[in-house]
Amino acid sequence: MTSAIGQREVEQFRALVTDRLGLSFDDSKLGLLADTLRRRVEEGTDSGQLYLRRLGSQHCPPDELRRLAEALTVTETYFYRNAEQIGAFVEVAIPQRLTLHTGRPAVRVLSAGCASGEEPYSLAIALREQFADMAAMVSIVGVDVNPAMLEKARRATYTSWALRELPGDRRGRWFRADGGAFSLDPTIRRAVTFEERNLVHDTPELWEPQTWDVVFCRNVLMYFDPMLAQAVVARIARSLTPGGYLFLGHAETLRGLSSDFHLCHTHGTFYYRRKEGAVAPEPEVSAPLSRPIKWEAVPRLDDAASWIETVRSASERIRVLADNSQQVSMSPLRSSSAQSGANLHRTLELLRSERFDQALRQLDALPAEDTSSPEALLLRAVLSVHSGALAQAEEACRTLIACDELSAGAHFVLALCREGRGDLEGAIEEDQVAAYLDPGFAMPRLHLGLLARRKGEWLSARRELAQALVSLQQEDASRLLLFGGGFSREALIRLCRAELDKCEQRS
Repeated sequence: MTSAIGQREVEQFRALVTDRLGLSFDDSKLGLLADTLRRRVEEGTDSGQLYLRRLGSQHCPPDELRRLAEALTVTETYFYRNAEQIGAFVEVAIPQRLTLHTGRPAVRVLSAGCASGEEPYSLAIALREQFADMAAMVSIVGVDVNPAMLEKARRATYTSWALRELPGDRRGRWFRADGGAFSLDPTIRRAVTFEERNLVHDTPELWEPQTWDVVFCRNVLMYFDPMLAQAVVARIARSLTPGGYLFLGHAETLRGLSSDFHLCHTHGTFYYRRKEGAVAPEPEVSAPLSRPIKWEAVPRLDDAASWIETVRSASERIRVLADNSQQVSMSPLRSSSAQSGANLHRTLELLRSERFDQALRQLDALPAEDTSSPEALLLRAVLSVHSGALAQAEEACRTLIACDELSAGAHFVLALCREGRGDLEGAIEEDQVAAYLDPGFAMPRLHLGLLARRKGEWLSARRELAQALVSLQQEDASRLLLFGGGFSREALIRLCRAELDKCEQRS
């Protein structure tokens, strides 16, 4: 039977796993899928094709889906993982929700994809320590698709490895040595209930409107394809009370998935708060495409120079940017009409001749539906920065963020404006937001590195510049055109390397 497992069967298996469990695997995971399929066939009586037909049928045994979930999901976690988020949970989210639940049912917290229980139990411990007299007003539910992990969660017995981030006093307060393991305090065990749920399914009991006050869904969406992730986030938004909180994994964002949330940034971490009313998804802002810019000049910076001064003082930068605009296709801007795209193209033509004021007037003369589009707002912000009109750039960014809080480009332009006003901490904050919203966006990382260098924080500068160097080599040419200050990919890479050399010498 093993010989019947070939590339075709593995591809069928991948599609069925996505359909039945909602788990999405790229080509790098084909080996894992092949091994899992082979084991499931060898442990049963079916051939490979018969097994795949049974998996795809409406009568596939639930136990088989559970076994697949166990085999294909990562279950390793530990207590107080991403402790910054737990701090925001007990110091921001819970106090805010408790004020709304006076005389009402308990605050409800969902831990989606809870695995073996470390996350919901960590939340319960934090609540007991922060609100000893009010912790009973908060109920916590952990759900997962993997029944073996849920059984482990209910036993609440863990190894020292799962407790590795807990300080000794906290470990002694809430755990009792049990042979070579540690048993969780019964008070904390009783604070959490566990249910077997598949987030792929639109289960009415789980996703009932306005049921949850706080949802933790960390390191789960990364398993889903974009369409499914969007559907799951929509269910979470529907099930959260207005103003409720959503915590994702550090490598996950809602960018491109939902516009139903405000982005929050406290305690050194990012999380989300549901907007008071339903909000329709906004189109994603996209910069125009271009061919790589063939220009060899390298921006020159001394230790006191700001990036925005470098951008504004290099007139050749604008000529390269403008010349390249002749090669720009307007279609990636996702304009609402062909006429809108043509109007924006005329604005780029004015930029080509360095007539920034005329370009801005051209934008002002566009029909109202065009001037308020995300594409026009972002172009206005960039033009305003080039011409030194920082107040107008900020206004355009704020308007854009009002309709699309998750616009990484708008936050990056705001960072340039903050730097131009001498507010380095504000610039760092906006760059951090932009980098979080789009981890592959090179320019916020580069800017963070340059800001850290200016402050003499050499280790931080080296870390950010190293990340920027990697991202620049893969960055989309359209974003370099719009946000790179007119400098080519090659010039920015050389700048990164030169600044890294300085950091190496100083750190």
